[in-house]
This record gives sequence, structure tokens and C-alpha cells, in this order.
Amino acid sequence: MVIYGVAILAGCFLFGMFCGELIGTLMGIDSNVGGVGIAMLLLIVVVDKLQKDGKISLPAQSGLAFWNAMYIPIVIAMAASQNVLGALTGGPLAIIAGIAVVLISWLVVPLLSGKKAKESAIEFNKNHPATGEVN
Repeated sequence: MVIYGVAILAGCFLFGMFCGELIGTLMGIDSNVGGVGIAMLLLIVVVDKLQKDGKISLPAQSGLAFWNAMYIPIVIAMAASQNVLGALTGGPLAIIAGIAVVLISWLVVPLLSGKKAKESAIEFNKNHPATGEVN
């Protein structure tokens, strides 16, 4: 099975890891800070730009859709490898940072998608009628 789009994915991943290591170094910690998130955001931006310019083939789009479906299991596996108990016993900073990131994500996702939060909720309810009502 040939999977297309791996070069784009690999380039975004390497750049994200580099940026995560750089951020970790600037923060004075020996860790990658946000490298996977940066890589995924970069992948979204690059693929969107290539699609708008018509410079990405249909097999490459299918290959990237495959990797997109693999993203959640990869993130879960990465999260499982973290020392969550150590972070929680180290102080309230981990909990505060986790809550802040979730809240910021809720605010920023509609901005990045170009829709307002209410429009996104209405569209979600239209696509998933069993889980909510349309206002």
C-alpha cells in the first residue's frame, strides 16, 4: 500500500519538533514544548494552501487523510508516555496550564476556522442531529 503525502507530513513534523525543542530551550527546560501541536498546525496550513493553489494530487490528499485519522491514536500514545502523576504532584501549574490551554483552544479554533463560535455550534448540530439541537 502506497501512502502519499508522507514527505509533507515528515517535513511538518521535523519543523514542529525543531520549534518545540527551541521553545523548550528558551524556557530553560530540557523538553519539547508544543512540537507536535506546531507540526499539526503547520500541516493544516500547508495542506490548505496546497489545496487552494491546486498543487496537491488526489492520492496525496487521500494519504494525508489517512495520517489525519492516525493523529488521535498517536497523540493518545504520546500522552500515555508522559509522567502525568509527576506533573500533578509537582504543583498546581500543570492543572492551571491544562485548563488554560483547553480554554484558549475553545476560543481560538473558531477564529482559525473563520467562523464564529455560534456558527460552528449550529453547523455541528446540523451534522450531528442526535447530539444537540439547532438554535
